[in-house]
Amino acid sequence: MKQMTLKTFAPDAPFVAVEAMPRPIGANDVRIAIHAASINPLDTKQRSGAYAAIANDQAVLGADVAGVVTEVGAAVTGFAIGDKVYGCAGGLTGRDGAYATEMLADFRLVAHAPQSLSMREAAALPLVAITAWEALVDRARIKPGDLVLVHGATGGVGHVGVQLARAMGGIVHATVSSEAKAAIARDLGADLAINYREQTVADYVAQATGGRGYDVVFDTIGTDNIQPSIEAVGDNGNVVTIVSGGASADLSNLMPHNASLHVVFMLVPMLRNRDLERHGDILARIARLVDGGRLRPLVDPARFTLDDVAAAHAHLTSGSAIGKVVIDIA
Repeated sequence: MKQMTLKTFAPDAPFVAVEAMPRPIGANDVRIAIHAASINPLDTKQRSGAYAAIANDQAVLGADVAGVVTEVGAAVTGFAIGDKVYGCAGGLTGRDGAYATEMLADFRLVAHAPQSLSMREAAALPLVAITAWEALVDRARIKPGDLVLVHGATGGVGHVGVQLARAMGGIVHATVSSEAKAAIARDLGADLAINYREQTVADYVAQATGGRGYDVVFDTIGTDNIQPSIEAVGDNGNVVTIVSGGASADLSNLMPHNASLHVVFMLVPMLRNRDLERHGDILARIARLVDGGRLRPLVDPARFTLDDVAAAHAHLTSGSAIGKVVIDIA
C-alpha cells in the first residue's frame, strides 16, 4: 500500500511516498480501503513538530477517513466487508494514518457513512462533527430556544456547530469576517451573521440579545478569542472553547453571570484508548442528521490527490479555505 510519510517534523517538512506492507489485522480492527481523507489543523501542527509526540510510529498523518471495509477482525461487530464507513480513527501513536491507500482502524471509532454523501463529503465530517457534538451537546447541553453564538462559522468545526445548534433547537448567531462568509453562515442556518470587524462584543450583545448575553458561546478560534467569548455569555450560560493553548483571559465576567467555561479536546479517547465507542456513537447520530437533511459538510472546492498532500496543507494554513480541505485517494 502507498503511504505519505514524514522523515522529519517542520512546517514545510516534505511528504515522502512509501510502499509499505499492510499490518496484520487486530481483533478490534477493520481494514479500510481509503477513498478520501480530510486535512485538520491537528495534522499541520503534527507536521510542524508541535504535536510530533503523538504522531504515529510510521509518521503517517491523517485522522479523518472515508472508505470501504475490506477485512474485519475477530471481535468486530456491526460491520462487514463492503460497508462504506467514516471516522476520525488514525494519525496518532499506535494508529495508522489516513494519508495512505488503506489503513487499520478500531471499529469503535468508525460508523456507517451517511448514505446521502459522497466519500469526499463524508471524509470532511468526523473530527469536526465529534468536536462540535462534544461542545454543544455533551458540555453546553444545548436545549430548544437557547440563544447560541458560534465563532468562526465558516471554519471546519464552526460550520458544523452552526448546523448542529440549529438542529438541537437553538437560535443561532454567528461571527464572520466578511459579507461573503455571512452569506455562507446564513445558508448553513444561522439566524444572524455578525461581522466582528465592524461591531464590538458589547455592541452585538446589546443589539442582538437585548443586553442579556448568550446562553451558549461556542469558540472555535481560541487564544485571543476566548476573551470576547467570555464577555458575550449571559446568566447561567456556557462558554465552550476547543483551542485553549496559549490563551490568556480574564475570567471575571463568568462570576456575575454564574456562567461556566468548558474546554473540549476530542482526541482524549484515542490517546487514552478508552471510551472509543462514544465517538462511533456520535458519528452514527451525525449520519442520521445528515441523511435527514439537517446537516451537511462544507467542503472547500480545491481538489487534491494523495501526492498533493503538501499543497493541501498549504491551502489550509493559508487561511483562504472555506470549510474542510479534502484529499481524494481512490
